[in-house]
Amino acid sequence: MPKTVLPPSPAPGARRDGRVKALPDQMRQHNRSLVLTALFHDGAMSRADLARATGLTRVTVSALVGELVAAGLVREQGAREASGPGKPAVVVDLDRTGLMIVGVDLSGSHEVRGAVLDLAGSVVHRAAVDRPADGDADGTLATLEDLIDSLRSAATGRVIGVGVGTPGIVSDEGVVVASPDIGWHDLPLQQNLRERTGLPVYVANDADVAVLAERTLGGAGENFMLLKIDRGVGGGVVVRGELARGSRYAAGEVGHVTVGTDGGRECACGRIGCLETWASVRAIETRIAAGEPVQHVLREAGERLSIAIAPVVGALDLSEIVLSGPAAHLDGLMRATAERTLRDRVFLHEDVQVRMSALGEDVVLLGANAMLLHGELGIT
Repeated sequence: MPKTVLPPSPAPGARRDGRVKALPDQMRQHNRSLVLTALFHDGAMSRADLARATGLTRVTVSALVGELVAAGLVREQGAREASGPGKPAVVVDLDRTGLMIVGVDLSGSHEVRGAVLDLAGSVVHRAAVDRPADGDADGTLATLEDLIDSLRSAATGRVIGVGVGTPGIVSDEGVVVASPDIGWHDLPLQQNLRERTGLPVYVANDADVAVLAERTLGGAGENFMLLKIDRGVGGGVVVRGELARGSRYAAGEVGHVTVGTDGGRECACGRIGCLETWASVRAIETRIAAGEPVQHVLREAGERLSIAIAPVVGALDLSEIVLSGPAAHLDGLMRATAERTLRDRVFLHEDVQVRMSALGEDVVLLGANAMLLHGELGIT
C-alpha cells in the first residue's frame, strides 16, 4: 500500500489556498519600515506628508510616529511655517545626530579600523589599532572587543548597534565559518558580541559589506563584482541588483582559488598558489620588500587576479569589477593590467570595466552603517 504523504503544516498566517496572510506584527513592522525609509530619504515631513508618501492612512501613520517618538528614533521638530488657514502641521524627522552606529573593518593589512557614524554615514569619530599577528585568533578577538568598547565610549549620542566586516566565510547568522588569516573557525562572533555589548550586532564578510555600500552609495550597477583587496582577497557579487550568497555563503570568494599551474607560494589556508599569495596587499609588499621589481609584482598581481575572475565575469555576464583597497597598490598598473587581461580572456566583454571604489577606505564602515540601518530600522 503506498505511503500517504501529508502536506506540510501551513506557515503562520497561511490560508487554505496556499497564500500567506500577513500577521499584525508583520504588517506593523512593514509599515514602520515604510515610515522610517521615507524619512531617511526625503527628510523631515508632517504626518500628512508621510501618509501621502507611504500610502498609509493618517491614523496608521500617527500611531506609528507616536511609537517611534517614544522609542527615541524620531523627533518632533516643531510646527512648520503656516502657509494658509488652519493649524500648522508639526514636522517630524529621524534623530539624525542623536542616533549613532559603531562600525569596524577587520580587512586591513596593518590595522583594525573603526568609527562612530551617524545615520547619514558621516564619521563622528574614528580610531585604528595595530593588527595582531596572523593566526592570533584570541588576540584579534580581544582587539576587536577593546576597539568596540573604545568607540562606544567616544560616541556623542545613543549607539543603536554595531556592524562588523571581517575577512572569511560568514554565515547569515554571523558565524565566522572560516577565516584562515585570522585563525577563526566556526566562531559565533555575532552572538558573542551581542551578549557582550547588549546591543544589536551584525557581522558579515567584509567584501559583502563593501558591496552593500557600493551598491547603495557608490553608483554601482545591477551586475558587478567587488574585490576587497588588503590583508587578503575577498569578493562579493551582485546579480540583477541582489547580493549572491551561494550554498556555503562563499559566492565571490576567489581569494583561495588556485591561479595557474606553475605552483607558487604557500597560503595561510595551507594550499599552494592561491590568488591571495599573488594579489593581496600583504603578498605584494612582501615581494617588493624582498627586492622584486615593483612593476613586475603589480603586473603579475593584475594578471593573476583576472585569471581568477574571468570565469565569474563570463558565467554571470557582469559589466564591471570594482576594486577596494589601498590605491597606492591597486590603482594604476595593477588595475590596468587586470582590465586588459580580463577583456582578453572573456568573450563579448571587450567593454568590461575595472575601476576603483568611489567610497575609498571607508567602504566597509559605510557598509556596516547600511547593514544596521536595514537590520534594525528596516530602511532600504
